[in-house]
Order: sequence, then C-alpha cells, then structure tokens
Amino acid sequence: YPTWKRTLARRARESQMKRFCRAQAIQRRLEEIEVTFRELEQQGIKLEKLLRDESESPADQQTQWTNQLLYLVQKKNNLMTEESDLMIAVQELKLEEQQCQLDEKLRSYMNKEDTLKTPEDEKAEQEILKQLVEVVNKRNVLIQLQEEKRLSEL
Repeated sequence: YPTWKRTLARRARESQMKRFCRAQAIQRRLEEIEVTFRELEQQGIKLEKLLRDESESPADQQTQWTNQLLYLVQKKNNLMTEESDLMIAVQELKLEEQQCQLDEKLRSYMNKEDTLKTPEDEKAEQEILKQLVEVVNKRNVLIQLQEEKRLSEL
C-alpha cells in the first residue's frame, strides 16, 4: 500500500473528524439558542404583563420595563442572526462532506489505468466530475451569501 495512499486516507479521516466535531459544536449551540429563545420569550411575556397591568406605576418604572423589553428584543434578534449563520454553516458542512466523498470516488476512477477503464467507468467518472462541480458551485454560493451578509451587517 503506497505511502501517498495512506497519507490521503489519513487526511480524509482527519478532515471527516474535524467536520464531525464542528457539526456537534454547531448542534450544541443551536440547542443553547433554542433554550435562550424560550427564556427570553418568558421574560418578555412577564415584562409585557407588567407594562399592561401596572399602568398606574411610576413613569420611571415603566421606562425601565420598556428598556428591558427592548433589550430582550435586541438580544433575540442577535440570536436569530447567529442561528441563521449556524444554519449556513450546517449546509456548508454537508456540502464539504459530499465533496470529500465525490473526491474519493473520482480519485478511485482516475487512479485506474486508461486501458482498463470500461465505457461505464468513463461515464461514471464524468458524472462524478459533474456532481463535484455542482457541489463546489453550491459551496461558492453559500460563501457569497455569508460575505454579503457580513458586508450588510457592517
């Protein structure tokens, strides 16, 4: 088994583990965001009730509650933005995984001697190459979307 094949296999496993760890971290963060959303929702409901029911409260108190409510809305918007970024990252991870699998398949066809390739092999190689280009284009669209989003936030 040639050294370069072992190196490629090891690198593929390492990148797969990195993607897996990133996916787990993203999933944990999405769950944390969901919990925080629920907490913010509960706090918002309490503040709204206070504002409606305590109409004879001092103006300072009502201003404080209103400010707290606005802060909660701002925090929720920030979390929604983060959640959106994480969903894009999930899509990117899926496409990365798909690209690696296609790379591996394509490499197996390309390593085969041209004289040993059947017409089906050549057709399969072309199809895999076509799929690989589609995946790369999809990843490019996601990266452009992230860049546009980042620039709009600035």
